[in-house]
Amino acid sequence: MTVDIVILGAKGRMGTMLVNQTLADEELNLVGACERKGNADGLHYEDCEISDCLEDLLPKVPGAVIIDFTAPEASVAMAKTAAKYGNPAVIGTTGLNPAQQAELAESARKTPIFWAPNMSVGINVLLKIMPLLVQALGENYDIEIVETHHKMKKDSPSGTALKLAQVLAEARGWNYDDVKKHCRDGIIGERPKKEIGVQTLRGGDVVGEHTMYFFGPGERIEVTHRAHSRETFAAGALRAAKWLAGQKPGKLYNMADIF
Repeated sequence: MTVDIVILGAKGRMGTMLVNQTLADEELNLVGACERKGNADGLHYEDCEISDCLEDLLPKVPGAVIIDFTAPEASVAMAKTAAKYGNPAVIGTTGLNPAQQAELAESARKTPIFWAPNMSVGINVLLKIMPLLVQALGENYDIEIVETHHKMKKDSPSGTALKLAQVLAEARGWNYDDVKKHCRDGIIGERPKKEIGVQTLRGGDVVGEHTMYFFGPGERIEVTHRAHSRETFAAGALRAAKWLAGQKPGKLYNMADIF
């Protein structure tokens, strides 16, 4: 049984990679490609609907799973349209604020929706196991995160860095908003014991790098994840799409649900 796929932003860097991986996968069937108005010219795939309007496209591809790596506002609007027509949706967009995440959850009550700020299998395994390290080390180890991305990335800190920091804070029994430190400048005084720093680097064409530091008495532990190619994110999104096709609405799914 194959899963029908619709790719949003099909001409973009991620969109192009998603299209190519979908076409190469015998378990997937590319039935729709969507681009913003005036940008769909030149798109053509066999037995695939091409459109610059998702509202027009979805009635022609009932049940197809939408994959979206666009922008927060666009992803929220897409989820509402997907809910209207009953299409499942996989979202890899980063930078969504709590209100936008709540809107996704509301749409997920009507149709299956999956959202993860990082589709990498490796990152999501780290999200599962890093709390164990935090708990084993104890509170004498200071936690810091440094994330590095390409100069075109618009949100900071990255959604992945924020998710990692939130998970580590929870492992300490802390509310992340109470202990986060995203910038340091000037005479800041001694580092509080109850703090998690997340620092941002931007430059070049770095796909994505996250390093978690655990500074303890007499030693330091570093755990780094480096994404060498966007292919890992595309592969994770398509894996999620296959899984989501068999799910029911009612909650906003994430990678932990697949594992």
